[in-house]
Amino acid sequence: MESKFYEEDKLLVFTITEEIDDCSVQKIRRIADYEIERYMPKRIVFDFDCVTFMDSAGIGMIIGRYKFASMIGATLEIRNLNASVKRIFEMSGILKLVLVA
Repeated sequence: MESKFYEEDKLLVFTITEEIDDCSVQKIRRIADYEIERYMPKRIVFDFDCVTFMDSAGIGMIIGRYKFASMIGATLEIRNLNASVKRIFEMSGILKLVLVA
């Protein structure tokens, strides 16, 4: 996973570059939490452009980051979902909580 902070917009973008499963979620969660605490952004974006597989662990990870973002007054957005990943998000109902671009 890569992250980039845009100071002028208070925007933190995470580009996920791997499949999201129980093993990778631990690493993603750790990095995301560290970067969110470090920059205290107003807007957080998870870019799923390179993600070809995600299981339910990914849903839990996004819900946890959504709660963390809410606690610091930030918004959370997800973008570039392929059809299979979008279907998992739709079934979970999480698309009613987060912005989708």
